[in-house]
Amino acid sequence: MSDALDSRIHINQLELMACIGVPDKERENPQRLTISLTLWPRRDGADLNDDITRTVNYAAVCAETKKFVRDRRDRLIETLADALAKHLLEVFEIRRITIELRKFILPDVEFVSVTVTRQQSKLDTD
Repeated sequence: MSDALDSRIHINQLELMACIGVPDKERENPQRLTISLTLWPRRDGADLNDDITRTVNYAAVCAETKKFVRDRRDRLIETLADALAKHLLEVFEIRRITIELRKFILPDVEFVSVTVTRQQSKLDTD
């Protein structure tokens, strides 16, 4: 079997709304965030046999990401990114994930971002 860490799925700049921010007032109304995700599936592309049930469905990842973020009220983007990474590792057949979360809050700055990389603590050997 080939090394699954060689194949990646990249989702670039998924737009979503979140109630996030340190001041309570900032968390009162949803604000725009973007999230880019790089996923290392457990199976390599060569092992998929062109079967979507054998891969990580990126549409499902996007839907789950939006749902997860919508239901949270974090103060820090670091907290949100870390929690999302751990959640997606549990829900999908992913070995490793990198998330870049961008927040558009400061007037003289294009965006502020945080990047986290997490991986499964115990990798299955199949």
